[in-house]
Amino acid sequence: MNNSILLSSSPKRIVSLVPSITELLVDLGLEKNIVGITKFCIEPSYLKTQCKIIGGTKKINIDLIKSLNPDIIIANKEENIENDVLEMMNFSNVWISDIKTLNDNLHLISELGKIFNRINEANEIIIETKKCFNNLNNIKLKDKEVLYLIWKKPYMSVGKDTFIHDILSQIGLKNCINEFRYPIIDLKNFEKVDYVLLSSEPYPFSTKEMNDFQNIFPYSKIVLVDGSYFSWYGSRISKSKEYFEKLISNLV
Repeated sequence: MNNSILLSSSPKRIVSLVPSITELLVDLGLEKNIVGITKFCIEPSYLKTQCKIIGGTKKINIDLIKSLNPDIIIANKEENIENDVLEMMNFSNVWISDIKTLNDNLHLISELGKIFNRINEANEIIIETKKCFNNLNNIKLKDKEVLYLIWKKPYMSVGKDTFIHDILSQIGLKNCINEFRYPIIDLKNFEKVDYVLLSSEPYPFSTKEMNDFQNIFPYSKIVLVDGSYFSWYGSRISKSKEYFEKLISNLV
């Protein structure tokens, strides 16, 4: 939004409008500073008993947020509504992220570490994040095409300008979608992809649906995946090494 904020000191009262960044803030040691979160901020689960729930990511209670007297509000271009952000700028600093790649995520962690005087903690998370993608045994996945599904009725996938796309490439897979954002697709156009990954979020694909997909994709391997490891930028990705190692082993 081409907006700058000037902080005279490290913010003490935080409202987070982004579930994955809420988790990051806790991992940075800022749990006691978080005064407001969304109903989708589910990690860590106990945080909902300690903080005010200010609505969803796209349906927030701005009056409630204002009453919490936040020093800073953490938002995201994809998760939150521009008009809401503009309104909140009238009474608080609003810091906005736009995360499309793993490098964007590393920058996010570093910047929040500086803002909240948690530089050492941020650096530790950055180191662990980099380790997750070092030496993955993914050579057999090279040039293998994948269709990653996030929604049903209509079927939706992920475009090449998304964080999920970049994570797929980080583990060695080639996204078969050449469009941007989250396009609605016709499954019949992708019948010969090597893999179809069914995400657990935002639509919760289940094992009951795997047979249906196998009929549609007779030449593909169908795999259920934990969507949080692909879409939750922040610190979640720093805990993903074991998950991705097991997933790659399953795919090959």
